[in-house]
Amino acid sequence: MPEMPEVEGLAQFLRERAVGRAVAAVEVGAINALKTYRPAPTELSGRTVTAVDRHGKWLDLTTQADDDGLHLVFHLAKAGWLRWYDTVPKAMLRPGKSPIALRVRLDDGAGFDLTEAGTRKRLAVHVVAAPSEVPAVATLGVDPHELTPDGLAELLAAKNQQIKGLLRDQSVIAGIGNAYSDEILHAARMSPFALTRSFDADATARLHRAICEVLDSAVDQASGKPAAELKDSKRRSMKVHGRTGETCPVCGDTVREVSFADSSLQYCPTCQTEGKILADRRMSKLLR
Repeated sequence: MPEMPEVEGLAQFLRERAVGRAVAAVEVGAINALKTYRPAPTELSGRTVTAVDRHGKWLDLTTQADDDGLHLVFHLAKAGWLRWYDTVPKAMLRPGKSPIALRVRLDDGAGFDLTEAGTRKRLAVHVVAAPSEVPAVATLGVDPHELTPDGLAELLAAKNQQIKGLLRDQSVIAGIGNAYSDEILHAARMSPFALTRSFDADATARLHRAICEVLDSAVDQASGKPAAELKDSKRRSMKVHGRTGETCPVCGDTVREVSFADSSLQYCPTCQTEGKILADRRMSKLLR
């Protein structure tokens, strides 16, 4: 799933290529991806793209016609992506015949598709007068770039829960997902199951520093890259996430995994849990 750094990279990419261009046409390839029906996507046609913003993991294209603004707001979900064309294919989309959920054509012949692989379709597209009309955007928590050490301390104390869950909760901190929460906790040398109310001032400062360093580095790495290169760039930068069985680049221990019903986390025992191997729920069930 694209997270804050990749979504910010996509926002920068689109600002450079789409802002100032008029929308020539919008074609819907997967009706299930469209979460709003009025205004219709076709009402974006003829409007000029005036801004591209990010809200957590959501992208927001502002389009303007006279004094009337409309926003194309979308979330790429777990298997979605944005495919850019310098010249969009001329053929019209055939709904249900491809992984393309939405196609946006610009007046210079360029444009992009929103695509989604797999069978679990979660990509979400909204056409709204304001981003706050999207419930998931309206309820987002603080952006990591605006998070202060004192603000983090308040979030940690608000509810006693596992730190991995808090970092992924979009209503608390907007933009961090499964991958970067693994990387942040590895950088902070913390167990993913550490309880938030156990954090003292030193641990809170260490976590805040790790959030800033990991995400700032990832944003810098994503900046200026074409949309097609962002996924591979993200994978290459990971130290523990997605690297089960590989060697931790910090200490040389083996990266371990804990699996859940529809996701998994990766961690280094030496760096994060004082050498303790965390119980893998999936394997525990198999061994009974």
